[in-house]
Amino acid sequence: MATYTKQEALDYHIGGKIGTFVKTPFNSAKDLTLAYSPGVAEPCKEIEKDKNLAFKYTNKKNLVAVISDGSAVLGLGDIGAIASKPVMEGKAVLFKKFAGLDAFDIEINESDPDKIVEICKAISPTFGGINLEDIKAPKCFYIEKRLKEETDIAIMHDDQHGTAIITTAGLINALKISKKRVEDLKVVVNGSGAAGIACAKMYKNLGVKNIIMLDSKGVINDKRDDLTEEKREFIIKTDISTLSQALDGADMFLGLSKGGVLTKEMVKTMAKDPIIFALANPIPEIYPYEVREVRDDAMIGTGRSDYLNQVNNVLGFPYIFRGALDVGAKFITEDMKMAAAIALADLARLEVSDEVKKIVGKDDLEFGKDYFIPNPFDKRVLFAVAPAVAKAAFEGGVARVDKFDEEEYKKELKKLNL
Repeated sequence: MATYTKQEALDYHIGGKIGTFVKTPFNSAKDLTLAYSPGVAEPCKEIEKDKNLAFKYTNKKNLVAVISDGSAVLGLGDIGAIASKPVMEGKAVLFKKFAGLDAFDIEINESDPDKIVEICKAISPTFGGINLEDIKAPKCFYIEKRLKEETDIAIMHDDQHGTAIITTAGLINALKISKKRVEDLKVVVNGSGAAGIACAKMYKNLGVKNIIMLDSKGVINDKRDDLTEEKREFIIKTDISTLSQALDGADMFLGLSKGGVLTKEMVKTMAKDPIIFALANPIPEIYPYEVREVRDDAMIGTGRSDYLNQVNNVLGFPYIFRGALDVGAKFITEDMKMAAAIALADLARLEVSDEVKKIVGKDDLEFGKDYFIPNPFDKRVLFAVAPAVAKAAFEGGVARVDKFDEEEYKKELKKLNL
């Protein structure tokens, strides 16, 4: 993992990380008349007759809004809108570098979820998609739900669904490695925030039937009367209340909680070929080397870049929005998210590229227990995920295009030269 000093980090951000550029020629008096008055009136009149033509005559098809109220920023918590701006600018950089999408960061100095919804709705004509970011639970669920119902562009709260998509890809491959059946799994989710809820929902869609979820007070069971609406979906009838009790015989641990809560003694009690996603950052619930001290059959992922199988949302959001915007998707559906997860899982099973081997520093890297989630720098992710998402949008009837040819689309993606 690359190291840096505080001053290096501050210097890197001086002046901000993003800007704008002009895509069309602007070198003559005629160019001026085309770019602005009077020539600009022609596309305006066409869009007035058919608003979908904004995807043709403006940058709407390639533009994402990264929107946050700064209430749940990385590991920093509720630091407020303006303090969150460097993070949202960073998200815009990732959109551009990984998927060729333009993005504006928009920090909203507002905490009322209804007002946030109204602000997002009011500016939605500008964008092809909105990436909600770092908004705390439970209001993030409410905001996303309303925007999906009341706008006609791609909406996704990445903190929820990015983690869900990537861990689902890892779960799909872990099942192939262990030859376990999804319906037989016992899954323990430690952490019931936005990401934990979204992950558990996606695992259910995959076919997982036995999920034990914990929050800071313990197992979400039928003895509890202090649960939010989102948590109540995961109530189970049981007398167990602790993480150690829940993990006895478990096939999978998903940690979205805090460092050090998973002990080696707990790992010992898990089932054969356990899946352990310890995603707390920067200190995971347990380090991979600690797991290896007691289990050589485990499949391990973390949120850290210095270990293999990093659950990094950059594997998801740039390419999901790329595919969604390229077909003018009106929603991001469950089928589109699952298509992204399956595409990532499929990619990890291919021969590892020389470029990734060099980045990782392992010439013998191959699919298996030590490598089952693609590396974020595998350039094939774009060509795997974006087409899968675009195809799912088209087949699901939420795309604005009349036809979709997957191979032709891949050729268009290559022209991005990313």
